[in-house]
Amino acid sequence: MSSAVLPALARPRRAWVTDLPLLLVAAVWGASYLAAKGITTTHTVIAVLVLRFAVVLPALAVAARRGLRALSRAQWRGAGLLGLVLSGIFLLETYGVVHTSATNAGLIISLTMIFTPLAEAAVTRVRPPAAFLAAAGLSVAGVVLLTQGGGFTSPSAGDLLMLLAALARTVHVLLMARIKAVQDADSLSLTTVQLGSAVAVFAVLAAVPGTGAAPWTVAADFGASEWAGLLFLAVFCTLFAFFVQMWSVRRTSPSRVSLLLGTEPLWAAATGIAIGGERLGALGVLGAVLVLAGTAWGRRRADVTP
Repeated sequence: MSSAVLPALARPRRAWVTDLPLLLVAAVWGASYLAAKGITTTHTVIAVLVLRFAVVLPALAVAARRGLRALSRAQWRGAGLLGLVLSGIFLLETYGVVHTSATNAGLIISLTMIFTPLAEAAVTRVRPPAAFLAAAGLSVAGVVLLTQGGGFTSPSAGDLLMLLAALARTVHVLLMARIKAVQDADSLSLTTVQLGSAVAVFAVLAAVPGTGAAPWTVAADFGASEWAGLLFLAVFCTLFAFFVQMWSVRRTSPSRVSLLLGTEPLWAAATGIAIGGERLGALGVLGAVLVLAGTAWGRRRADVTP
C-alpha cells in the first residue's frame, strides 16, 4: 500500500477518535434531563445542585491548583461573574425539568444555538442572514408545537423555565466572549472558579429557610439508584464533559465541536421516549422535527455573512 493512501485512511480514523468522545458528551447531556428528573423534586432542587457540584469541585480544584494561583484579580472577578450566571442557568434548568418532560427540556434548550447568534447580532449591530432569521422562526414555531402535544394549551411552567434557561445560556456565552479579562486565562482554572461560585450560590440558597430540604438530609435519604443518578450527573455530565470539550477543541474546529454537541436534543428525546416512557403526540413530533431542522439550518447559516 502506497504512502499516499495511508494518510487518507488515517484521517477518518483520527477524526472518529475526536468525534466519538464528543458524541458521548452529547449523549450524556441528553440523558442528564431524565437523570435529573429522576432524583429531583421541587423541594430538593437546590440540595441536589449542591451535592452534584460538591462531588466534582475538589477534583477540579486539585487539577487546577497551579492555574488558580496564576489568575489575576480581574480574571477572578470575571470568572466569578460567569459563575453567578452559571448558577442561574442550572437553577432554571433543574427547576424546569422537574415541571416538564425530559424530551421537552432537551429540545427547548437547543434554542440556545439560535438565540446566541441573534443576541450577538443585536450587540454588534450586524444583521444576520435572512435564511438564519427564517431558521430561527422555524425553531420557535417548533417549540410552540412541541409544548402542545396534547392539544393547544398554555405552555407549562417547566417549558417556560427551560426557555429562560436557553436565554441565560446565551447571556453566558456572550459574557465569555466579551469579558476581556477571562479570554487569555487558563480554561481549567476559569471553569473551576465558575463552578466554585455556583456552588457558593447554591450553598447560600440552601441555608435560607423555606428553600427546600438541606443537602445532608437529601443525601441521607438517597438510595442506591438516587446516588447512581447523582454520580452520573456529577462525573459524566460535568467532569467528563468538561475535560472532553477541553481536549477536543484543541484537536478539531469549534464548528465541528458545535455540530456534534448539537445532537444533544436528539439524545434527550431518545432517552425520554425509550427509557422515561414519554410521549410527544402528533403535534409534539412535528414540533420536535421543526426545532431540530431549524437549529441545524440556523447553525449552518449563522456564519454566513449577509
